[in-house]
Amino acid sequence: MGSFYYEAIKGSGETVSGKLDAEDQNNVIERLRSMGLMVMEVKEVKQSSFGGSISFAGKVKLGDLSLFSRQLAAMINSGIPLTRALFTLSAQVVNRSLGSALGDIARSVESGTSFSEALKAHPAIFSELYVNMISAGEAGGTLEITLNRLSHQFQKEKELRDSIKSASFYPLVVFVFAIVILFAMLFFLVPIFVGFFPPGANLPLPTRIIIAASEALQTYWFVIIPFFVLLSLLFQSYAKSSDGKRRIDRLKFKLPIVGQLVQKAVIASFSRTFSTMMATGIPVVQALDSAGKSTGNSLVIDATKLAGEKIQEGSNVSQPLAESGIFPPMVTHMISVGEETGDIPGMMDKVAEFYEEEVATMTKGLTALIEPLMLIVVGVLVGGMLIALYLPIFTVITQL
Repeated sequence: MGSFYYEAIKGSGETVSGKLDAEDQNNVIERLRSMGLMVMEVKEVKQSSFGGSISFAGKVKLGDLSLFSRQLAAMINSGIPLTRALFTLSAQVVNRSLGSALGDIARSVESGTSFSEALKAHPAIFSELYVNMISAGEAGGTLEITLNRLSHQFQKEKELRDSIKSASFYPLVVFVFAIVILFAMLFFLVPIFVGFFPPGANLPLPTRIIIAASEALQTYWFVIIPFFVLLSLLFQSYAKSSDGKRRIDRLKFKLPIVGQLVQKAVIASFSRTFSTMMATGIPVVQALDSAGKSTGNSLVIDATKLAGEKIQEGSNVSQPLAESGIFPPMVTHMISVGEETGDIPGMMDKVAEFYEEEVATMTKGLTALIEPLMLIVVGVLVGGMLIALYLPIFTVITQL
């Protein structure tokens, strides 16, 4: 998958440009032609040595999309035409990538393209979920309501992600600090202690292990460091593969304590998205598929795809989701109640709120639990190394 810059001409003669993510140039050309555009140029956006396209405009975040959707809904509610609202927002949004995209979308809408079709030209910013919901809002004449729902959806998703980040930030910082301290001691402190030990001295096993590790790191650092970098790159490559992603996602669910947090966050994201799409009038199979993809979890994606196939064969919504074993009984039971009452969106809203509160509560508890544990780990690591280095000195003093 790569990013491609394109220039094309509309039926009205207007030139448009933008960026699409696709497998190859032919795929980009086919997509542009299906949108009624005459392709002039397609070229791949070169990637930097760090694996990303060279761009300084800034990534469009959930907060940016939430604010844009809410502002656009307010402007439409005030009677401002869609094109004028888009031009206005393109000039005032802080994120330059979003501003540039909105300007292009506004010109497309002005030339007669529907809003949802114009959004498709910017898949890196507006996801399939966003485009589908806007399309449903246009068809049902409820664009303002749809935009408000999207704004609420993105805000809740942002709060959920922020909760997860706040719980993982402190352990990550402490872990990096511990690794830096460990390498610094092996590089600088251990050689000083080695100078105190007489040649051929009978050193304790822990001391010999630390000295051997220090000598190996100082002698073969040019092999050890690239080895760990290569190992990290191989792991990242495996994690991106379909088999690797499934194994890692399954492992995340099974981790002690943290696994429950991950599962609840995934269920909260799925429930919120499914509720929003169903409330907008999107068909249940399409809503399930989009909700599954929004979680980014391969197990949920597979379960929703299989559920969609069974629903098309005549099954209800709750049964195939329950058979997957991924969704807790509470979720499938609430969906079943929603099917009986005809209010699946309302039931899923309640599920999303419940799990979002559970995630917030768990992250606070985990933060309070992890802080002292990480301090203990660092203390044991540093203290253990110092004890191993001082052990020969203690032995000599004891013998004297």
